[in-house]
Amino acid sequence: MSAVAAEDTPEAFLARRSFIELLARERVRAILDPGSFRELLGPFERMKSPWLPLQNIVQQADDGVVIARGLIDGKQAVVAAIEGAYLGGSIGEVSGSKIAGALELALRDCERAQPVLPVLILETGGVRLQEANLGLAAIAEIHSAIVALRRHGPVIGVVAGMVGCFGGMSLAAALCSHLILTRQARLGMNGPEVIEQEAGIAELDASDRAGVWSLIGGEQRYATGLVDKLVDDDVAAITAHVRKAAHERGASLPRSADVQRFLARLARIDPERPPDPKALRTIWTRSDKPT
Repeated sequence: MSAVAAEDTPEAFLARRSFIELLARERVRAILDPGSFRELLGPFERMKSPWLPLQNIVQQADDGVVIARGLIDGKQAVVAAIEGAYLGGSIGEVSGSKIAGALELALRDCERAQPVLPVLILETGGVRLQEANLGLAAIAEIHSAIVALRRHGPVIGVVAGMVGCFGGMSLAAALCSHLILTRQARLGMNGPEVIEQEAGIAELDASDRAGVWSLIGGEQRYATGLVDKLVDDDVAAITAHVRKAAHERGASLPRSADVQRFLARLARIDPERPPDPKALRTIWTRSDKPT
């Protein structure tokens, strides 16, 4: 039985509003309660990467990341959304620092008994290669802030599509207390193009869309217990699940701390005869995911 509810009528299906088709700023507005959106370090602040012009790359005024404070179901929240349409949602010094800074400020408020719910809308290929170590350092700060925030309440991650979530930011997704994906989303340490480039087309054909999604698509990641919720590409559905997650603590043992379970999972795999995606759903089931 699919985790995504089937619509009763074609009319209900057509009434959906796609979350994937929204730009980052629109996604943030959709998640926050109406009228509560307040952007931090918006485009008029001109927080641009100083490194891109040196490589003849056009800057974006917000460096591809939207940060906003507001309310989610009446609770104070901070939402960070990565714009996948800008340089593949890559994380550089400025964009990464905006996310890390927002999370660190939320942590400061939580430590002062002023809870803030963090939500990350992740649409990213990972570190921005043009900024390399600077981007990696910022991503490490994001990881550290997520782990610290989990002690105070849920940290919610959303990956909708179509870029997906890869590289160091896939680790940020895995660190979240609640991770929500659509079927169209992809999640993995390395993107298919990178795998093909480094290991060859015999390892993975990046042009085989069905094959790629069967390996790292949202439905496969949900079926194998690596994400917490699979939802329709629908603003109302995603917003509803974010609101529900806002009132939950998540698993008693976070993924990043559940080392023994993942070692046991790896022990079931013979690297000489790796299972196909369908067989992997039998080997790695949702039933061995802690609640």
